[in-house]
Formats: sequence, structure tokens, C-alpha cells
Amino acid sequence: MNIKNFTLPELEALSQKIRDRILEVVSTNGGHLSSTLGATEIIVAMHKVFDASKDPFIFDVSHQAYAHKLLTDRWEEFSTLRQFGGLSGYTKPSESEMDYFVAGHSSTSISLGVGAAKAIALKNEQESRIPVVVIGDGAMSAGMAYEALNELGDRKYPMVIVLNDNEMSISKPIGAISRMLSSAMASPFYQRFKRKTEQFVDNFGEGAHYLAKRFEESFKLITPGIMFEEMGIEYIGPIDGHDLKSLIETFEIAKGMGKPVLVHIQTIKGKGYEIAEGKHEKWHGVSPFDLKSGTANAKSSSKSATQIYADALMEQAAANDKIVGVTAAMPSGTGFTQLMESYPNRFWDVAIAEQHAVTSMGALAKEGFKPFCTIYSTFLQRGFDQVIHDVCLMDLPVVFAMDRAGIVGEDGETHQGAFDISFLRLIPNMTLCAPRDELSFHQIVDFACAYEHPCAIRYPRGSFFEADLPVSVPYETGKSQLLVSNDSDRLFIGYGNGVGRAAQTMALMEDQPSLLDLRFVKPLDTQMLHQMALQHKRWYVFSDSARMGGVGSALLEWLSEAKITDVQVVSFEYGDTFIKHGNTKLVEESLGLLPVQLAAKVIAGE
Repeated sequence: MNIKNFTLPELEALSQKIRDRILEVVSTNGGHLSSTLGATEIIVAMHKVFDASKDPFIFDVSHQAYAHKLLTDRWEEFSTLRQFGGLSGYTKPSESEMDYFVAGHSSTSISLGVGAAKAIALKNEQESRIPVVVIGDGAMSAGMAYEALNELGDRKYPMVIVLNDNEMSISKPIGAISRMLSSAMASPFYQRFKRKTEQFVDNFGEGAHYLAKRFEESFKLITPGIMFEEMGIEYIGPIDGHDLKSLIETFEIAKGMGKPVLVHIQTIKGKGYEIAEGKHEKWHGVSPFDLKSGTANAKSSSKSATQIYADALMEQAAANDKIVGVTAAMPSGTGFTQLMESYPNRFWDVAIAEQHAVTSMGALAKEGFKPFCTIYSTFLQRGFDQVIHDVCLMDLPVVFAMDRAGIVGEDGETHQGAFDISFLRLIPNMTLCAPRDELSFHQIVDFACAYEHPCAIRYPRGSFFEADLPVSVPYETGKSQLLVSNDSDRLFIGYGNGVGRAAQTMALMEDQPSLLDLRFVKPLDTQMLHQMALQHKRWYVFSDSARMGGVGSALLEWLSEAKITDVQVVSFEYGDTFIKHGNTKLVEESLGLLPVQLAAKVIAGE
């Protein structure tokens, strides 16, 4: 949609139309809501001033980019948002050339902008192209953003950074003065005055430079932009993020400055949908809901693995004041909200800072506490070096509780929890284990509390697979549990939620295999595996994880080391590909992982 010639009233009407479309689709499909509603005018103004066909539009996380999708020829297709085979909930270049980069994790945008600016400079395209980066104040809590700002302030590549501030607190007195001064700083008069002053003092001595510099520093000392200015980045703001006229004028100024500029914009989360306005976490990401009342549609009555974990950890925390914990900007998603409310001095949200979260828990472990580092599987990838260097190297007893392990559904490629087994299994001193149901989860948390080495526990989004199986026994390091023993050539080996998947697959077969709950993928229960190798020659692995480096790999490595050559291993883990977004059952069906599909493969001899 070309909006270059739209008048201001037409742009305002378009913004409302975009909000209505977002609410219509998200209330039906689910998705990110409050942030994307709040960013609507920002994105409309960006498309008015810049050219997304040549200027890199880079959205941090990109969960706020729905308006961008609607403005780039995806209006009708938007009804397929987050559905299997439909539009992604994040920017995706394979959808549109207007989507510059895949995004899903936070705080990458300024680095991408710097890289794009370098390429533009090398290609001598600075007269016709400029990167435009949109980053939220939450993403500014991660160190990667400051690493990029550090280089940008030194290199001075032309770039416009839009800081979408929808949570940052600015006190009323300072905020009022700041807005007044920033409006002046954003005006064409001020920018012309500043350039003329710079030219003027260049003709005089050091004294004039000194006085001019001191005046400017004093002027900006009471504005929020002093930090960015000190880093060598021009600052404009704060600007009302819902005032299209101001946004367009400010972007025009920033575009023409020929240097890195940060435009500080204040928005209201959920803008335009009164029920969600200002209610940050609840309406950040939503399941389908009734648009009139805001009430969520009915959900499964089964207790989620997240809630089971929260209950188990709450029990332990009440009995042991040495138990502490951290999450990284996901208190409700990880079940930490009640823990933080009950024990505010022992359980913390450190914002989007997974690396800091991991390392800080290492120090707490060294001081004699028992830290539970509770982070989604996909986000723990960001703390990989810290897990190695700041926890495992010193063999510190930090527990990594990895929520959303396995397929997470509509969030797609960037969020699927596929790789945690693969990247953690290779680390010395690390122990990997997983529960299969509610009782075993309580038992594994109890085990972890007493364990004196690093360990990682993985568990799924939503509820565990339901299965009629023997009662779980307490966990012992590296010990599995044989759940079903039959006189069969086949052995099903389940890990975590894979145990339930294996049991549901068994229920569809006449020839019943044996079933082993592996419980630990590191260390393996070698005694049990030796016994199983004597009785069963075809092993089938069920685990919601990547095949490469996963559970099947661990078993094959052990069989090779044990010189056992007559056992065939078939892994039903994920293949060497990124898993698409969509309803979890449809995604699993596309991968051939539904129990009925797995049963057919086993019977066919695959």
C-alpha cells in the first residue's frame, strides 16, 4: 500500500482501520496484541516518510510489526496470522521482500541496523537508503543493544533508531520539562540553529568550542537523552507516539540528519482497545478471546506443566529459604508471578537479560544458595556461553528449568524448543533430566533441590500427554524406570513428554513393545540399557527434541562405546530443519509425529 500521498486525516483513518483489522484477527487467532496496537502510528509514519522497498525496516522481536504486514500487501492474507501454512506472527522475508530480517528474539535490531548501514556505505548508497530500527524499551535491557550502540556511536553511520517506550517511567515534573525541550530539539529551527552554531564556532578558537559544548551539555542534562548523546548518538524525544503529525515531522528531520539518531517515542500499550490499554503483561500475547468482553475463549482444563512446576517450586521454597530463582522477562509465562509475590527478596525478574540471569545465579550458587534459573528453552540458547563458563566450569549447583521444550505452536521457528538437549548435553558437569507427568515433576524438583551439580529440566508448553502408566518412583541420578515389560523385539524409549507420546502410540498397536522412561539423557542408565539390549533389538526413541545431538544420538554413542552392534535405533525426534509455526497438532501431523502416524511407521518396520 502506497501511502506517500495520504493526507493527515487519511493517515489517521488508516491507523484506526489497521487497529480494527488487528483486533478482528488476533481475537480469533490469538497473537501479540498490546505492543502491536501501541506501535500502529509509529509504523504508519515510517511508511509515510521512509521507503520499505529500499530502506531496511528492522523490527526488534517483530511482534509489534502487524501494522507493517498490513501495509505491505498482506491485508487479506492477515486472516491466516499464526495459522499453519499462514502468515508468521513475526517478520519473515520469505513472506515479503518488505520484511528485512527474520526476528523472534529481542535486542538484535540495532546490531542488524549497524550491519545494514555498513553494507549501504560500502555500496555507496547512503544518499538513497537508510536503516530504520524499531526497538522497545524492554529490549533495551539486554546487553547486545548496547554493544551495537557502542560501535554505532563511534562509526557514526546514518541510521534512525525508534525507541518505542511503552513502559518506561518518567516522573511528571522531569517529563513535562523533557517534553517541552525535546519538542524544541525536534523542530527544524533547532536543528538548523544547531548546524549553524557548529559552523560558527568552527571559525573561532577553543574558547568558543568549549562554551558551545558546555551550553549544549547543560541543555540536555535534564533530558532523557543524555546517555545516548554521550555515546555519540543524536537524541530526539520523547515524542507522543500517537500523534501522527509529530511523528512524521520528527522522522523527516531524523532522516535528513545524516548521522545516527535515536527518536524516543512514548506509546500506550493496547492503544485503541480500552480493555487492554496500559495492562502490560496480560495483553502482551493472547489466546483467542471475545472482542466485546475481552474474555479468553475456553481453554483446556488440564493443568499445564508450567503450573505444576510453579506449585512444586513453591512447596520447596516454603520449606527451604536457600532456594532462590530468576526469570528473564517471563514471570507469568514461567509460573514465577506467585513466587515473586510471596518471596520478593528471593525470586527475581531481571528483564530481557538471559546472560545476566545465568551468571548471577552462578554467584548465588557459590554463596550456598540453590538457584532455579527458569527460562524458555528457546531463550536459554542466548545464555549458552554463561552456562558453560559461569556455571558448569565451576560445577555450581544451578538448576535450569526449561519451559516450552518441544513444539510451541504458533510462535514458530524462532521459538520452538528443539535444541536444548543438543547444546546442553555436550557440556561437562551438566546433568539432563525430564519429568513425564505431574507426580514425576514434583519428584524431579525435589531431586534437583538436593542435587549438588548443574542440572537442566525440560518440560512442554501446555499439559503433559495423558497416559495410563505405572506410578513414577523418586528420581535417582542417572536411573531410568521400566514402565512396561513385554516379550517383544521392540523397545519404546521415552524422554520427558515423549513417554506419554510413546504410550499413546503403544495403545494403537496389537504387538505391545516394552516401554522405558529414560528420565536422564545425561548420565544414561547404562545398567538398564545393557539389560534392554539383551532383550530388545529394535529401539524406538520418543522425545520432543532435535534428532541431531539429541536422545537418539546419545543412545547410539553409548551403543558404539559399549560395542553393541545388533541393536537398531530409530529416532522419532525432529529432523534437521527449523519447524514451522501453526497449531501444534497440525505441525506434528506435518512432521509425522502423531501417535497414529508413529504406530503405522513402527508396524511398517521404519
